[in-house]
Amino acid sequence: MKFEPEKRKKEPLILGIETSCDETAAAVIRGRTLLSDEIASSASIQAEYGGVVPEIASRMHLNAVDDVVARALERAGVVKESLDAVAVTYGAGLLGALLVGLSFAKGFAFGLDIPLIGVNHIRGHLAAAYLEDSSLTPPFFTLLASGGHTAFLYTETETRFRCLGGTVDDAAGEAFDKVARVLSLPYPGGPQIEALARQGNPVVPMPKMFKGEGGYRLSYSGLKTAVINYCHTKQQRGEAWNRADVAASFQRAALDILVRKTVEGALACGCSTVTAGGGVAANGYLREELKSACEKAGLRLVLPVRAHCTDNAAMIAAEGLLQYRAGNFSEFSLNARASIPLGTD
Repeated sequence: MKFEPEKRKKEPLILGIETSCDETAAAVIRGRTLLSDEIASSASIQAEYGGVVPEIASRMHLNAVDDVVARALERAGVVKESLDAVAVTYGAGLLGALLVGLSFAKGFAFGLDIPLIGVNHIRGHLAAAYLEDSSLTPPFFTLLASGGHTAFLYTETETRFRCLGGTVDDAAGEAFDKVARVLSLPYPGGPQIEALARQGNPVVPMPKMFKGEGGYRLSYSGLKTAVINYCHTKQQRGEAWNRADVAASFQRAALDILVRKTVEGALACGCSTVTAGGGVAANGYLREELKSACEKAGLRLVLPVRAHCTDNAAMIAAEGLLQYRAGNFSEFSLNARASIPLGTD
């Protein structure tokens, strides 16, 4: 879709829509100023099944998207006719869920004759930091820690980053969810492990996270398997063990390495600023450790509020703004994609 540069506004009014998983979300921004941020979640229903059921998620999105968008516009105090663009997640995520939001956004943009901006969900997580600090500009070093990706990134410009490495198997968020099941904790697993870990001590031995020597390659699969084997062995032998200690030990092993490699990476790249994004970045232990480590290293930390680390539409609108400024608009033939490799649109 073509949209002439001279017609682009410096502070555009952008509607963001996010439906990649179990959150139906809409937000409105004017430039980097967040005007509204609305979410309707089906997490409580999904918890009854121990995880997200794609068909239920899609149905809930269908029922909620129109109302959530209307609420976002009302809370922002704007009418749809004043919008300059619609940004929407087109991948990665649950295909049926993505199609609901994408189809709605296409109709909305087409009816208003304004640009459609397809947003890579992962890039949305990275863009959340811009909402936290309106003065933030690249270059900076970014920790991405979510349910699908865990990586260390050098953000060169608003639209270009370089992946230095990360997990070679399970993502951090995925490992949290799997360990939570072993500990008989309800969905979603991440917050449950964090809460349980506060009651324990990190005294259970955990394996090293490195995959190979040095660099940024990590393995969460081995850590997850070590926790599973520890718990099962204790159960089979009838030996006493403390779930809270296991949670605390796993959490420390899973997150301390992210903090250390992020600080090392920022210093190696000559960056003075560190950002973080993704659902795992909402973890209180990680946030405190990252803050402390950055302070000791003399690095500036820009950390999105917890609500903007988990799935939300504000981050989609924020990434939409970056693409709007770059003139990267989508055709109405844009299709949803269940999987998008990191760094690829």
